[in-house]
Amino acid sequence: MVTIDTPASVSHDAIGVRNGSEPSRDDLAGVLPVVMTPFAADWSIDRDALATEIDWIFASGADGLTVAMVSEINRLSFDERCALGAITVELARGRGPVVLSVGAESTITAVEYTRRALAGGAAAVMAAPPLLSSGALPIQQLRDYLGAIRSAAGELPLILQDASSYVGTPVAPEVQAALVGEFGADRLYLKPEAEPIGPTVSAILASSSGTARIFDGSGGMSLMDAHLRGVVGTMPGPDLTWAIRALVDALDREDEQFALAITRTLTAMMAMVPGLDGYVAFGKHLLVRQGVIPSDRMRGPVGFRLDPVTTRLIDAHADELLNLIGGER
Repeated sequence: MVTIDTPASVSHDAIGVRNGSEPSRDDLAGVLPVVMTPFAADWSIDRDALATEIDWIFASGADGLTVAMVSEINRLSFDERCALGAITVELARGRGPVVLSVGAESTITAVEYTRRALAGGAAAVMAAPPLLSSGALPIQQLRDYLGAIRSAAGELPLILQDASSYVGTPVAPEVQAALVGEFGADRLYLKPEAEPIGPTVSAILASSSGTARIFDGSGGMSLMDAHLRGVVGTMPGPDLTWAIRALVDALDREDEQFALAITRTLTAMMAMVPGLDGYVAFGKHLLVRQGVIPSDRMRGPVGFRLDPVTTRLIDAHADELLNLIGGER
């Protein structure tokens, strides 16, 4: 096993980083990694391993946390999913905002997840449109679905996630911009993941007169492009938080040469990822390799597993990032 400590070049002075103060809506920006759910041998959520992971994510430069699809929420029971969100908020201990995904196949279920998230101390909720709908959801039904979630969320912001790069159907940029106009830019954020991400970000910003608050969700592959176009933050996997932090810091200080070097390696790595199960498999492997969690268990059925050649290439890319950014083995 190779243990990778937080690289020495990681900055904790970027926007959104707090020193123990309670998170507020204004903190909903920066690097908010999606936690991966560690499972014990009996397939229960391994709380101790999750605590270690969360500590490591913050030590690696995160501004907050997210619980979402890469957390394997769709393979958890209703009670487990609610418990995962509550535990994550508890373990974050005021170090940054926690965003909890509440999307579901029915509005009733999404609303109940939202109520639990509000009661559990989430700073914001995130929802993708129902994934099993045939084609794009009619705009009025999407509006009603999001409106019900927003009402249940009280004052919490809602993030609309278009996860169609790997699941679901794209939500047109003009539709997303129109929804921001209806709900308000301080109440509805966006996480567009439909390719091409950069032009989609620009189209949404143009249609919303620059008011939309947008998160990148590309795992770092399109972050430089999206950052240059005006996103407020990113929600990558947790396994390379230190590399994403270094990339965001480089972009903030306009060091495009260093940012390009990080982006090239991230792009080569992320181009190998085959869908949602791939994200989880890659991320859990790298967390185990770095000594963060003890097991890469994924709840089945699983459509993708790493083979030796892919694993060797992932490790080589991770080592390249480490050598580029700096740190200790």
